[in-house]
Amino acid sequence: FQVCIVTPPQRMEFHILSCVISLLRPLLLDVIPTIQQTAALALGRLANYNGDLAEAVVKGDILPQLVCSLSEQNRFYKKAAAFVLRAVGKHSPQLAQAIVQCGALEMLVICLEDFDPGVKEAASWALGYIARHNSELSQAVVDAGAVPLLVLCIQEPEIALKRIAASTLSDISKHSPELAQTVVDAGAIAHLAQMILNPDAKLKRQVLSALSQIAKHSVDLAELVVEAEIFPVVLTCLKDSDEYVKKNGATLIREIAKHTPELSQFIVNAGGVAAVIDCIGSCRGTVRLPGIMMLGYVAAHSENLSMAVIVSKGVSPLCACLIEEHEDHIKAAAAWALGQVGRHTPAHARAVAVANVLPTLLAIYMDTRSSEDLQMKTKKALKNILQKCTYLPALEPLLHDAPPNILKHIVGQFSKMLPHDSKARRLFVTTGGLKKVQEIKAEPGSLLQEYINTINNCYPEEVVR
Repeated sequence: FQVCIVTPPQRMEFHILSCVISLLRPLLLDVIPTIQQTAALALGRLANYNGDLAEAVVKGDILPQLVCSLSEQNRFYKKAAAFVLRAVGKHSPQLAQAIVQCGALEMLVICLEDFDPGVKEAASWALGYIARHNSELSQAVVDAGAVPLLVLCIQEPEIALKRIAASTLSDISKHSPELAQTVVDAGAIAHLAQMILNPDAKLKRQVLSALSQIAKHSVDLAELVVEAEIFPVVLTCLKDSDEYVKKNGATLIREIAKHTPELSQFIVNAGGVAAVIDCIGSCRGTVRLPGIMMLGYVAAHSENLSMAVIVSKGVSPLCACLIEEHEDHIKAAAAWALGQVGRHTPAHARAVAVANVLPTLLAIYMDTRSSEDLQMKTKKALKNILQKCTYLPALEPLLHDAPPNILKHIVGQFSKMLPHDSKARRLFVTTGGLKKVQEIKAEPGSLLQEYINTINNCYPEEVVR
């Protein structure tokens, strides 16, 4: 029995364990309470190992027995039974559905009203593992009446119960606007917002996650979260020593900023852009990702908001992410964000170009090790910036390395600028730019060839020769 609990699953014979499960089942009805509890705990640990053993627990017809006993037994048994349900439900939507079908949700909701905080915690945990799979299972948890009781649980004094209840509310909210609205209607936002400054890092993680999952769905829900006066308090989370608190704080700000220019402007006014830029500069890896995306969303909304990112010195940290990060999806996010910053006007494009972003983007785009998504994002960012960039000293070095599909945008900018700028025309000759243009092999009649002709027409024939 003890061997089964401590031995790693890869060294267990599945058929032996199935036999163990069938032997444990009658012990759930033993007259001695401690034997019942230990049997339930053993079943939970077995089910927790992998989906096959969890399925064996379901096929062993154990769940109905557990559910029937939940309302009658003591708190120790209730916690053990809820642990079994959680261990089974976590593996797949199908196993979670089996828990729903045996009537467990109603009994778990009753446990949320138990006097013992440990029972409430175990029930909340089980409900969260069921709800996280999909919107149908989450709706089943809502229909069982769990949400108002979970909101009461986050108001309890026990930190562990607060954490799990907030996590479960997050799991319910994430699937759809309707489910998030149910959580909002139960009054969750105000209570969650009050806990942003709680000293417990694990609780803050769950609180920030729950607010993010509510805010992400719509403008109305995001505004309700903002109205709970989370700013500027939430910005302190970006300086937290816990990496997940930082990440979830930046995620919450991102989910609000993405919706409208007005919400983004509110965040800018609260000091949110500067705080996120500092956060990106002080951390590494996936913790940076939501902050990077937040800056991209803000910059995408309007010229003024994009300029706010530039004025707050956001371009250099984004460029640093391109160079320092190893994960392609983080680089892709940084490339996308830089493209959003630089796409508005020549002033925006210049601010990005002078930070030496263009050669970095080009090098990543041409690197054969870059993923398809990263290449697509860097190409789009280059195109966005190049089409607005009139700062020719930043463009000229790219003439030597860029492939034809990027080269046409670079040459196109020179063809627009050189006819109207005599100083630039002289420099273009002395730096070897004009010579390089003559070496470009363009298809006759192509857009690139038209751009080259326009440039050549700016100079006497003997200079071109």
